[in-house]
Amino acid sequence: MLIMLLSEKMKQTDFSNAETALVTYILEKGTAIESMTIKEIAEANFVHPSTLIRVAKKLGYKGWLELRTEFLAEQTYLQTYFEDVDANFPFQTNDGIMTIANKIASLERTTIDDTLSLLNHDELQKAKQLLLNAKQIKIFGSNANLLISQDFALKMRRIKKNVVTSQTLGEDTYEAYNSQADTCAILISYTGENNFILQLARILRKQNIPVIALTSIGENTLASYSQAVLRITTRERLYSKIANFTINSSICYLLDVLYSCVFAEDYQKNLNHLIEIGELADKRKTSSEIMAESPESMIRFTESFRPN
Repeated sequence: MLIMLLSEKMKQTDFSNAETALVTYILEKGTAIESMTIKEIAEANFVHPSTLIRVAKKLGYKGWLELRTEFLAEQTYLQTYFEDVDANFPFQTNDGIMTIANKIASLERTTIDDTLSLLNHDELQKAKQLLLNAKQIKIFGSNANLLISQDFALKMRRIKKNVVTSQTLGEDTYEAYNSQADTCAILISYTGENNFILQLARILRKQNIPVIALTSIGENTLASYSQAVLRITTRERLYSKIANFTINSSICYLLDVLYSCVFAEDYQKNLNHLIEIGELADKRKTSSEIMAESPESMIRFTESFRPN
């Protein structure tokens, strides 16, 4: 399966002449169809309303309303956020250092907002529950994705969650095969079509290991193999770009959200644990009042006191 947006799928699906004309009309109208009824769209194309239902079913939907909802959601996403910044080339050759700094800051803010807009409550809830139910969590990714996940693993281990990232080339396959029944896996792939990641996904599926996927919008194979899917901001080309700015920031944000959701499930216990260990292990000194810890007035968080 190739990664494919709904709008791309609509262009590539084999339709009759009347259906093709209808699809072309919908693509040209974009979000303007939101205010139109099925009858109005049909009349504008000189077809019966049942034609819209046939088109929807050919695209894999139960009916027109389901297709309409997903089409509008995709079009709204593609037209939002990245209007003033190019994810592939966020700065130019003649930009000064402070201009570059401001543009990268704008890119980071936009990326977080963009990723947040893609978060689905039910998918996030499923992902959280899978992590909470697991006795061991394994993370699989490649290149920078694996490096980014190491910070998530560190934070999770600090609150006594058993999280594993493979550090040895070639060991991922063994890690996948040797997963126990109480394991949950997080697989990260921007395209959702990385052959190495898909091989691991197939092994995990054979082992009945639930998978949380961090991947791009649209249909892709990794998403189809997963029990919960969190979408990465999808604005960058594969390699014609300065760097993986938005991809990396989006993955970092999603992993921070997952960690925070797990942390919040036992907020008081986790916070007290971190403070207790911090008092024993962190011997750094600082003259900054902002950073300084005060042993005399160390706040002990109890069920009756939670920070706002």
